Amino acid sequence: MWVRCMRRLRLWQFLLLVAVVGLCQPAAARGHPSSVPVDCPKHVPAGTRCYDGVDDNGAYYWIAIPPNWNHVLVIHAHGGPSLHKPNIYTAVAEFTPFSVIVEEGFAYAGSSYRHAGFAVRDAAADSDNLRKLFWRDFGRPRYTLLQGHSWGANVAEKTAELYGMQNGKPVYDGVVLTGGVLGGGTMSYDFRADLRAVYQYYCHNLPRRGEKQYPLWQGLAADSKLKKKDIAARVNECTGVDEPVSKRTAAQQRALINILNVIHIPERAFVSHMEWATLTFRDLVRRQLKGHNPFSNEGVVYAGSDDDVMLNRGVVRFAATQKGVDALAYDADMTGALNVPTLTMHAEDDPTAFVELENAFREKVAKAGRLNLLVQSFTTEHKHLKEAIPEYAALFRAMMAWITRGERPTVQSLQSLCEAARSRYGEDCYFDPKFIPNPLSTRVYERTIPSPKN
Repeated sequence: MWVRCMRRLRLWQFLLLVAVVGLCQPAAARGHPSSVPVDCPKHVPAGTRCYDGVDDNGAYYWIAIPPNWNHVLVIHAHGGPSLHKPNIYTAVAEFTPFSVIVEEGFAYAGSSYRHAGFAVRDAAADSDNLRKLFWRDFGRPRYTLLQGHSWGANVAEKTAELYGMQNGKPVYDGVVLTGGVLGGGTMSYDFRADLRAVYQYYCHNLPRRGEKQYPLWQGLAADSKLKKKDIAARVNECTGVDEPVSKRTAAQQRALINILNVIHIPERAFVSHMEWATLTFRDLVRRQLKGHNPFSNEGVVYAGSDDDVMLNRGVVRFAATQKGVDALAYDADMTGALNVPTLTMHAEDDPTAFVELENAFREKVAKAGRLNLLVQSFTTEHKHLKEAIPEYAALFRAMMAWITRGERPTVQSLQSLCEAARSRYGEDCYFDPKFIPNPLSTRVYERTIPSPKN
């Protein structure tokens, strides 16, 4: 048995190797319909009880309950979306960066979601279903929180909107969102559609001239065999982004600088954004939007290149359809109508989910008249994932003070709570009380698209 498990584990990277010892045989394979005890990862507190299972929709889930459980449950919505078929490891994988949740005495539960790819509503349903499963198997805790990171923040907030009230009473007591893609579907991805068009103007290799042509807004041809490594290879072929500057040709350096300057993305995130704008866009358009186009760059005036006139004259243009916009809005847009305290944290130099998305989210909440339920915080960090551990501890300590004692957090109180957690976790705190994010329009070109009808 151990040999078979280790052979399977060798397929995963080191992070999962340390996380999933003892989880080689998920509950679904054992035929159990509910939560089954399993060995815990090595880095959780001694005495933690761990469980896994699979729900009726085929979503795998993983649960950890610490020995000092405070009887508060955190439902974690993971980011992505992953394009790989879900399994038990998907549910476990994102626990490591957020193991502080269990260290702080909270129970943790995370779902793999029922299928791969972009589907916010399905992921929200799976997250709430996990909440129901936990309540059924372990009893209703004193409080239940939602927590989401990156794309998972969109999922968590959608979960709160769709399933947060039951018989007029809140099901969830608070929501914590970190590094969130908080512009919703119709505001968060326009810059990647721009990237797709501008990249092709300079590089002409996705698709190549001799290959089957397709609309750039759909990411890739439906039958394309290209994988992540192939996308990265073509990006490097054109821009030399994986090479030292000294080894790039003049043409590569020119293409890279122009693309980055026009789209306003950092070099370190360029390839990952291209993967989203190709592989993930194809999944989104084909499966979730049934082939309809949610993206438009008509009327966008690109700027920042060494020849903006020629760029705007030669770049491919495309127009969103009403059906495409409506379908994406239905799946992933948020109303801003918060029902419970909601606390966000975002790195100011997040290279993946721009901090300006927080401004877009705040505007939605303000329009819904719920700003009294929103506190946003920002750090001077440069990461999208794995900010300083004491900062996460501060978020959950602040949320509990808010919902149990009515103490609305401030950035100053978050910093104090973070400093109090430093001795335990050994990392510094980077909350910035003076930062206010700029409007999203300062980072992403404004455009006209059909207004969602749902």
